[in-house]
Amino acid sequence: MTQRERQILRWIEENPFISQQELAEKAGITRSSAAVHISNLMKKGYITGKGYIVSPASYVVVVGGVNMDIGGISHAQLVSADSNPGRVRISLGGVGRNIAHNMALMGLDVRMVTVLGGDFYAQKIVSTCGEMGIDISRSLRVADAITSTYLFISGPDGDMKLAISDMDIYSHLTPAFLASKLSLFNNAKLLVVDTNIPAESIAWLVEHVEVPVFADPVSTAKAEKLRPVLGKLHTIKPNRIEAELLSGVPITDERSLRRAANVLLKTGLRQVFISLGAGGVFAANQDRGLHLPSIPGSMVNATGCGDAFMAALAWAYMEGMDLEQSAYAGLAASSIALEGSETINPEMSVDAIRSRLA
Repeated sequence: MTQRERQILRWIEENPFISQQELAEKAGITRSSAAVHISNLMKKGYITGKGYIVSPASYVVVVGGVNMDIGGISHAQLVSADSNPGRVRISLGGVGRNIAHNMALMGLDVRMVTVLGGDFYAQKIVSTCGEMGIDISRSLRVADAITSTYLFISGPDGDMKLAISDMDIYSHLTPAFLASKLSLFNNAKLLVVDTNIPAESIAWLVEHVEVPVFADPVSTAKAEKLRPVLGKLHTIKPNRIEAELLSGVPITDERSLRRAANVLLKTGLRQVFISLGAGGVFAANQDRGLHLPSIPGSMVNATGCGDAFMAALAWAYMEGMDLEQSAYAGLAASSIALEGSETINPEMSVDAIRSRLA
């Protein structure tokens, strides 16, 4: 679906009786152009008949973080209190955005709700997400705020030496704002949330959203936000340390790994996928638990593996896969992400995932 088609479909979803002329005026195009877009939406199955009968929703919503990542890598050993020659790169980041990007590459219809400032970075994010097919039109804009920014400096070996994260803007993603998007959430097939947003907003979402909620803990510091709502989540994907924190069970062997998963599931959680890095994943639901090995890949960059895994879990859910199939899909996506030089491997696709599983 093109960005223009997505825009027109959204207006039709909001008002099924809107005329082609009204659509044309809202979009700033001719009525005949609007008719062509509607015809394309019908051919693609998003509109199922005359009178704008919209087909059942098949999109995923991500609520979470999007950052501008600014990174500097010095050519030589860092010298404090001095200017160090090196290379500076700017890229899009944020766990929620990374998950949404991977899902878009997997062919899912992705809508993202986040918060942006009134700066150049916000403009860059909007245009880039549009090119990727991620609809962020329902996101909040705060004109006098700074878009979430992550600044880091690394030595010549690539190890990060110092970082500053400016993420105060996420405090604007309040329950009151999210309430204005409730119909968007409840008409989706799935909601994915990361813990960059406030704890009270996560709590509001799980109380009011009627579709399954998948959660990514992001980090040990932010994972605590999920503890009060574990029983209302459908799926979480912690790493070993995050699973220890949320379960209260030190994970030292296979038995303790199973015990930690069981503690989490007893809250009412439906599925848990404990990422073990090179050790694969432990996947469990109310019926069974299984430890699956990682899928081999040529190590280039491990930064985006967790985000790819969560995106694949969402794709697997949309495909109706069971626990084991979902876990393997996540492992396959992780191995593909591992082979990319950037956080998001542009080679990610459903075909690439299926080929790893063949």
